[in-house]
Amino acid sequence: MLKHLVKHLAFVLVAIAAFSACGQKEDNNPVANLDTATVENGVVTIKPFEYYNAFRNPMKGWREFFGPGVDPKRPEYPYPYGTIIKEYMQWNMMENVESDGVDKVIAYSDHRWRGMPEKNIKVIPRPFIIWMEPYEGGYAKNTYTSHPDDLNGWHWPSDFPPEVRSNDNNTPSTGGYFDPTFLDRMEKLVKKLGEAWDNDPRVAYVEMGLIGEWGEHHDPSIRGDMWAPHTQPNHVAGRTWIPGVEKVLGDAFTKYFKNKKVMVRYAYDFQDYNFGYYWDSFAYEEEQERGYNWYMRRGDFWKNQVMGGEITWNYGSFYNEGCRSLEDVLANDKRRQTVIDQVRALHVNHLGGVTWAKWDNQNFYANASNIQKIMGYRFVIKQFSYPEKVEIGKPFDVSFSVVNTGSSPFYYDWPVEISLITADSHVVVWSTTLSSPRISQWMPGDNWDTATQSYKIPAEVNTIKESITIDKQIPAGQYAIAISVLDPAGMVPSLRFAAFNYWNGGRHPMGLIGVGADCSSHGLKMSSFDDIQKDQSLYYVYESKN
Repeated sequence: MLKHLVKHLAFVLVAIAAFSACGQKEDNNPVANLDTATVENGVVTIKPFEYYNAFRNPMKGWREFFGPGVDPKRPEYPYPYGTIIKEYMQWNMMENVESDGVDKVIAYSDHRWRGMPEKNIKVIPRPFIIWMEPYEGGYAKNTYTSHPDDLNGWHWPSDFPPEVRSNDNNTPSTGGYFDPTFLDRMEKLVKKLGEAWDNDPRVAYVEMGLIGEWGEHHDPSIRGDMWAPHTQPNHVAGRTWIPGVEKVLGDAFTKYFKNKKVMVRYAYDFQDYNFGYYWDSFAYEEEQERGYNWYMRRGDFWKNQVMGGEITWNYGSFYNEGCRSLEDVLANDKRRQTVIDQVRALHVNHLGGVTWAKWDNQNFYANASNIQKIMGYRFVIKQFSYPEKVEIGKPFDVSFSVVNTGSSPFYYDWPVEISLITADSHVVVWSTTLSSPRISQWMPGDNWDTATQSYKIPAEVNTIKESITIDKQIPAGQYAIAISVLDPAGMVPSLRFAAFNYWNGGRHPMGLIGVGADCSSHGLKMSSFDDIQKDQSLYYVYESKN
């Protein structure tokens, strides 16, 4: 399986010519000054143009991966769509002896995740023990690199007995996964991981991992009554699968992760639990039944749990057809369409496989951007309404409608902010968060139709109306009224809507509003807007517990 995936794409114009021109700051552009505002009975309604291109947004899209010491980050990092990154976390680096406390998990996480908040990037940690088994061709840590965080090898705690494996396929193993104390020891580790990560704002989602090569729940497997093992024809308890591990892991991750979404590898495992999935062989015919069909059988799990994975282009049918990169996969019309259809049908939130992608390849750039646009959530503002004039201390209504044209929800209820901003210098003079929006419930459509390339059940329009009050003194005059979604880690703008109305810093100015004064006009010049995709100023705040 491909284990060197990164993330990042870029900006490709998909809009029609007029909308493309709207993104240019040229006062002589004939569409630069189009007014999207209408006024009726003292109420201003804005219908912003949709930002038609793909863009970077938190916790969705193309997902990166770097192997420490093997995959150096390129100078242009973060890449065009980079907001989440996979981090394989070795057991022995987080807990080398049983007496190690949660502080060791936090310290190692701080070490590995340096710089993430400043770049507005979240991580998906996967704890693991074995990169590749020696009998599968794996090699020891630091064999080809001296980097101390090298992922290769076997990462058992130093006080735990190693696995002893017989050459006889029917003989159970001893030690390692099959030591009598393993399940209890692992449950204690999961508790430490929960204490460290469940409230860590750097963590987007958590992949369960731990069992099997790369933490992919095979070699050994979670259970022995489903698919044949990878390394021999028949399952043997205590050799190819671990009796009791499903309940221990399912109970532990349910108990210790109350806030972060947890993902597991196969849909036929953990059927009694509420987890999402990481499909690490995305879009392969070889995994049509074991993968795609089983994920589809789990029904609407995606409404509250995450579906992700990676396009592993260096094995199986992809490789046999000549694919040697993600660029090759997406350049193939049939393969690209399969990816698109399965992203839509499975409600996929993110995919890896882009670590070595060459973004100066314009064909790849366009293909990857089209998939970025549909992958995960995409919130389009249909309209935004507010009074022409308001007074300080007096309540007034603000309403807006949003449609999720993407493939998945956004899985956390981040706060929606309404703010007043100076129209010339873009300084926020007042803001408040709304109490009613639950953005995790802004669902995409469902039941994907490959023939029409649309959902048979369209996405619903989500309408929010709330009364708010300017509760501080600000100078009378006209201001831009803006909407944004804040990262609770620092309460700073982060998630963006797919709207041309955008100013650098993460807020969407909708129109002009009078505060204790009249406005001669209410629409904003489109020539004043910034390009969402080019804004790399966003961040969030993290303070270590150590």
